Amino acid sequence: MFDFIPYRPTMPDEPHLRPATPEEIAQTLSFALQFEGRKRVHQADGLMAQITAERLVRHLERSGFVLMKKPAAPAPTVADHMRRPAAD
Repeated sequence: MFDFIPYRPTMPDEPHLRPATPEEIAQTLSFALQFEGRKRVHQADGLMAQITAERLVRHLERSGFVLMKKPAAPAPTVADHMRRPAAD
């Protein structure tokens, strides 16, 4: 059905990508099953979400998938905003 895909995005030129660990993938999937943005989705129980996420991770591993993860973004700072221009 979807054998031919005319557009295949290339891998990003991010030199700092690393393979995500199974725990990171399971945690991310579990969160996605429990929340829609920041709002909790009540029809998804936390334990069921964790079980489902772990099963999905095992399936992805058996299927040969490798998910990549960027390093954590630096914390925002207000240091540049606190500086006042020098008075002439």
